[in-house]
Amino acid sequence: MKASPSPLRVLSGIQPSGQLHLGNYFGSIKPNLDFQGKADQSFFFIADLHALTTLQSGELLRQARRDIVLDYLACGFDPQKSIIYFQSDVPEHTELMWILSTVTPMGLLERAVSYKEKVSKGIAATAGLFTYPVLMAADILLYQANLVPVGRDQKQHLEITRDIAVKFNNTFGKAFTLPEPLIREDVAVVPGTDGQKMSKSYGNTIPLFGSEAAIKKAIMGIVTDSVGVDAPKNPEKSVVFQIHRLFLTQHQQESLAEEYEGGLAYGEAKKRLLATFLEHFSPLRERREEYAKKTALVDEILAEGARKAKVIAEETMENVRELVGL
Repeated sequence: MKASPSPLRVLSGIQPSGQLHLGNYFGSIKPNLDFQGKADQSFFFIADLHALTTLQSGELLRQARRDIVLDYLACGFDPQKSIIYFQSDVPEHTELMWILSTVTPMGLLERAVSYKEKVSKGIAATAGLFTYPVLMAADILLYQANLVPVGRDQKQHLEITRDIAVKFNNTFGKAFTLPEPLIREDVAVVPGTDGQKMSKSYGNTIPLFGSEAAIKKAIMGIVTDSVGVDAPKNPEKSVVFQIHRLFLTQHQQESLAEEYEGGLAYGEAKKRLLATFLEHFSPLRERREEYAKKTALVDEILAEGARKAKVIAEETMENVRELVGL
C-alpha cells in the first residue's frame, strides 16, 4: 500500500519591530501569499518573543504587534486559508526551545552570522539574542513545516534549524520534519534606497503603509550614479530599476530596461516607480484602514489562529515529551 504524502505546510514569521517595508513584502509576504490555497496549511506568526531582543517597551510592543497584524491582513492573508497568530499565544514555542537547546551545540550558535552582525550594530549581546536561532528552530519544527520562505540572509538560520532537528532526531528518535528554505532568487535580497539590503536597521526602507509623503521621500531619495541625465544607463546597476522590476512582468522589465539604455533620466525613473508603488499598494492601504476599524474581528481572527496553531503544536509536543521522557 502506497504511503500518503506528507501535508505541505508553509510557515513564515516576522518581528513586530517597526513598519513593514518593501523588502518584507517581496522577500517573505508575497511568497507566502502565493501558497494560500495551494499548501495544505499556511502559518503566519507574529514573532513577538523574538522582538524582545531589541524592543523592550511593553507599550511599544503591544502597538507594534497590532500594527503588523493589520499589515498582514491588508496584504491579503486570508484567515480562512491561513493560520495567523502571536508567537507568545502558543507557549509550546518556548517549551520546545528549551528542549532543543539541550541538544544544540554551542559551536553551531557561535557560527551564526546574524548574531555577530547585530552586536556589531549596537544591539545588546544578550543570551536571548545568542539563542535566537534555537527559538526560530522551535517556531518552525513545532508545526512540521516543509517550506519556509526567507530572504537569502536567513538561509543560515534555516540550516541551523535543520542541524538541530537532525541532532534531536538522532538522539531521541524521529520527531521533526526537516524544513526547506524557499528563496526566490529574483527577490532574495531586495535593495534598499542606499543600495544595501533593505532593512530597518539600515534606515533604507520604503514603508508599505507609511504616508504618501514618506513613501515619496524614500523613493525620490534612492541613490543613483553620476551618469548624465540623458546618457545611456545600465539598468542592472541601477537601484531604482532593481526595485521597480519587482512589480513588473518579464516583458515589462525588458521594455523598461531598454528605456534606461536609451537614456531615461533617473528623476523620471523614480517618478514612474512611485506611481507603480502607489497603484499597487493603494487597495491594500484601503483594506488596512477597514481592518483598523474592526477591532473585535481582528481579535477574533487572532484567537482562532492561536487555537488552531496550538492544536498542531500540542501534537508535536506530546511526541517530543514522550521521546525525551517528560
